[in-house]
Amino acid sequence: MKHPISLLLLMVAFSGISQQKTIDQKVNELLGKMTLEEKIGQLNQYTGDHAVTGPLTMNPNKKEEIKAGKIGSMLNVLGSEYTRGYQELAMQSRLKIPLLFGLDVVHGYKTTFPIPLAEAASWDLAAIELSARVSAREAAASGIHWTFAPMVDIGRDPRWGRVMEGAGEDTYLGSKIAYARVKGFQGNKLGDVTSVMACAKHFLGYGAAIGGRDYNSVDMSQRAMWETYLPPFKAALDAGAATFMNSFNDLNGVPATGNKFLQRDILKGKWNFQGFVVSDWGSIGEMVNHGFSKEKKEAALQAITAGSDMDMESNSYRYNLAELVKEGKVSESLIDDAVKRILRKKYELGLFDDPYRYSDKKRQQKELNNPENTKAAREVAAKSIVLLKNDKNILPLSKETKTIAFIGPMVKPKRINHGFWSVDLKDVDSTYIVSQWEGLQNKVGKKTKLLYAKGCGVTSPDKSGFKEAVDVANQADVVILSVGERHDMSGEAKSRSTINLPGVQEDLIKELQKTGKPIVVLINAGRPLVFNWTADNMPTIVYTWWLGSEAGNAIADVLFGDYNPSGKLPMTFPRTEGQIPIYYNHMSTGRPAKNEDDKMYVSAYIDLQNSPKFAFGHGLSYTTFKYSDLKLSKAKIAKSDKLEVSVTIQNTGKVAGEEVVQLYLKDRVASIVRPVKELKDFQKIKLNAGESKTITFTIDDEKLSFYHDDLSFGSEAGEFDLIIGSSSEDIRLKGEFELQP
Repeated sequence: MKHPISLLLLMVAFSGISQQKTIDQKVNELLGKMTLEEKIGQLNQYTGDHAVTGPLTMNPNKKEEIKAGKIGSMLNVLGSEYTRGYQELAMQSRLKIPLLFGLDVVHGYKTTFPIPLAEAASWDLAAIELSARVSAREAAASGIHWTFAPMVDIGRDPRWGRVMEGAGEDTYLGSKIAYARVKGFQGNKLGDVTSVMACAKHFLGYGAAIGGRDYNSVDMSQRAMWETYLPPFKAALDAGAATFMNSFNDLNGVPATGNKFLQRDILKGKWNFQGFVVSDWGSIGEMVNHGFSKEKKEAALQAITAGSDMDMESNSYRYNLAELVKEGKVSESLIDDAVKRILRKKYELGLFDDPYRYSDKKRQQKELNNPENTKAAREVAAKSIVLLKNDKNILPLSKETKTIAFIGPMVKPKRINHGFWSVDLKDVDSTYIVSQWEGLQNKVGKKTKLLYAKGCGVTSPDKSGFKEAVDVANQADVVILSVGERHDMSGEAKSRSTINLPGVQEDLIKELQKTGKPIVVLINAGRPLVFNWTADNMPTIVYTWWLGSEAGNAIADVLFGDYNPSGKLPMTFPRTEGQIPIYYNHMSTGRPAKNEDDKMYVSAYIDLQNSPKFAFGHGLSYTTFKYSDLKLSKAKIAKSDKLEVSVTIQNTGKVAGEEVVQLYLKDRVASIVRPVKELKDFQKIKLNAGESKTITFTIDDEKLSFYHDDLSFGSEAGEFDLIIGSSSEDIRLKGEFELQP
C-alpha cells in the first residue's frame, strides 16, 4: 500500500458522510411512516406542570396527547425522574418518537453562575465557556436535552430588563461571547450526555425595542441590522448552534415569528442553517395581537411559511395546521421540512437509541454535588466583578481589620444572589448559596468582629433603620454597604423607565458618609444603574451585578485582595436616562463637541455632559499597568495583507493582576459615516508585579470591512486610526496606517 495515510483519511471522510446519510435515511424512513397528525405533533411544545423559568399553563389532556404522538417537546420538566416519566409516555405512542426536554438554563442549573451580562464583564472567553459547560453537564444529567440560551441580542438601552441576559452593547465582544457560550453548552458534539443543544435567541432585533420596553416594536435600517445585530447570531451559528429562537417583537412592521426574510431568506437560505427554529413563548399566537394575523389559524399559516418550525405553547400549529394542509394553503412539504429538522436533532442526541440516556438519577446526583462546579462558579464570579472606583485605595481590605460593619438590604439574603433567570429547583434548599454575609464570615479571622444592620429595604421609603445603621457604622473601622435593585427588577418583562438606585438606598449612603468612616459601596444589579451622587461622592464602588451561588465568597475574595478585580464594563453607564440609548461606538456627527463645555451649535445637551458616567470597557485593578512600544509591521497595507500590531504592557504596581488590552479602530473617511471608534480585538493578560509582556494583534481585511449603502460588505482604501486602551475612553496609545487600493 503506497499511500496508507491518504487512504485512512479517505476512509474517515467516507465514514462521516455515511453516518450523516444514515441519520438522514432514518429521518426519511420515519417520516414516511408518519401521519399528518403525527408530523404536526412534532412541531408542538408544551410546558410541564411546574413553573420554573416562565409562565405556567395547565393542560389536563397532556399525558394522553403525548401517548397519541401529538407533542414533540416539553419545557420546564426538571429532574431525571420526571423527564423519564414523560418519556415513558412517549414510548407508548405508535411510532415511539422520543420527546425533547428544553429549559432556560441561562446561567446555571443548580450551580448558578453570574448573570450573563456580569460574565460578559469578565471579558474572559475561557471562563464564559466553562460556565456554560458546567451548566450543560448539570442540566444534561438531570434529563434536559436543550437550553434556551445563549441570548445574543445586542442591548444598548439599560431600561430594557433583558440586558442582564446578554453580553452588552458591542457587536464584536458579543459575537465572541456568543461563540464561547454555544461551545460551552454543546461541548464536543451533540449526543454527548454531558452536553445540551444551544439555542441562539432572539432572532432578531429584540434588544433594540423602542423605549427599552419589553416586547415593543423595533425599527432599524438594513445596514444596522447586518452590521450590528446579526453578527452575534452568525457567530453562534458558526459555533454549531443546534437551534434558533425567533423573537416577540416586530421588525420594521413584520413580527419576527412570521418573518420570512429573517428565517428563510437569511437563516436557512444565505446562512444554510440546518437546525430548527422554535418560537418564543406563545409568539405565534401573539401575531394576532400585533394585528398581523386575523386569528391563530392565519398566524399558523404565516409562521410555518416564514420558517418557524416549532410552536412553543401557543397551540396555533396543534389545532390549525392539518386543516390548512387539507385546504391547500400550506404545502405538506413545509411540514415535512420542519419535522425533519426536529427529528434529525433527536437522532443526533441519540434519543432513538436510548430515550432515557439523559435521565440518569445516579449521574444527576453526582453532577449536582460536584465540588469542581462550585469552584468554577466562585472563579467566574470573581472575574465578573468590576471595580468602578478606588480613589483612596480603601481596597483591598486587610484581614487584620478589627471591626467591619456590613450594612444594607442585600447582605444576608441568599436566593437573590442568583439574579433573574435562575432555575428554581423545588427539591433543593438554598443552603448551598453563599450569602454576602457568609462570604465575609468565611474570609475574616476570629480577631475580626463583624457587625450588621439592614438599614433599609430595596424599594421601601421607610428610613427607620437609618439610625441603627449609623450606630453600627460608628463602631466599625470600615463599612461595607451592599445596595442595588432587587434581583427580580431586571430580566424579562422588567423594563424600568428610571434606572436609579430604588427606594431610599442612596439616602442611606448619604447618612453613612457623614460618619466619616471609610466606606465600600457594593452595587448589585442586572443592568447599568444611575447613581450619580454615590458615583461623585463615594471613593470606593464595586459593581457586583448578581453573581450566583458563590456570590458571597467571590465578593469576599475581591474585597480582601485574594482575587485582584479584572472586570471591564460591557455596557456604557449613563449619567441619566435622558442620554439613553448611549453607547461608545456612536456615529461621527457634522458638529461634534470639542469638549464637555462646548455646547453652542454642536451635538450636545445644554444641561448635561455628553460623556457617560462610566465608559464601555472601564474597570480598575489593585495594580497599575503601563502601555508602551506600540509597533505596526507596516505603515501601508494592501487588502490581502495582514497588519501585525504589537504593544508592551507592564504591571507597574505591587501585586499581580489581569488587564484587558482593548484595540479600537476608526475609519477616517468612508462612503458611509463610520463610528468614532470600534472594538476590533482584545486580549486579557495576567502579569506579576513588575512583569512586562509584549502582545500582538492581527488586523486583516475583514476587520476593516463594513456594510455599504447597498449592503455589500468590504473594505475601502483610506487612512485608519489605531487606538489601544484600557477602556473606550482611557486611551493609552495611538497609531495610524493606510489601506491601499
